[in-house]
Amino acid sequence: MDFWQLIEKRRSTRSFLPKPVEPEKLEKILQAANKAPSARNNQSYRIFVLEKEKEKKKLAEACMGQEFIGQASVCLVFATWIEDTSVISEKSNFYAQLDATIACYQAWLAAVDLDLSGVWIGAYRDEDIIELLDLQFGQRPVAVLPLGYASEKPSVKERMLLENLVIKK
Repeated sequence: MDFWQLIEKRRSTRSFLPKPVEPEKLEKILQAANKAPSARNNQSYRIFVLEKEKEKKKLAEACMGQEFIGQASVCLVFATWIEDTSVISEKSNFYAQLDATIACYQAWLAAVDLDLSGVWIGAYRDEDIIELLDLQFGQRPVAVLPLGYASEKPSVKERMLLENLVIKK
């Protein structure tokens, strides 16, 4: 798919068909995340793959009761992983969050390219996800990405005009 077509095709989907994501597609999505740029190439994040109904239900509860998360075939949770950072500094957590964020978006675009859909989830209770994933010190959730085959086609949302978004100096 052409890059601009991919950008146009990406939508936030909150309704999924009860159809599993094929393992080879999931592998490609994870490979795409792995190729995302990261600060000092530390990749100071990890990706948790949740496919079991029980785990997805707990994740949906942790995400403020967003039940559609449990309908997704697979949920990816991106978390910081500070101990992998080669140089610890006051910005280590910030860089880890950026790394996880970029990897999440790259995974989402790969999913769209493979005719899957998803939605970026940032509304969750940190403590609940920390407990669900058994995260330790220096490991924090950053984003949740439920993925699957869309059962809806979300409308195109109006975007801000560039002249209101871009500030030229």
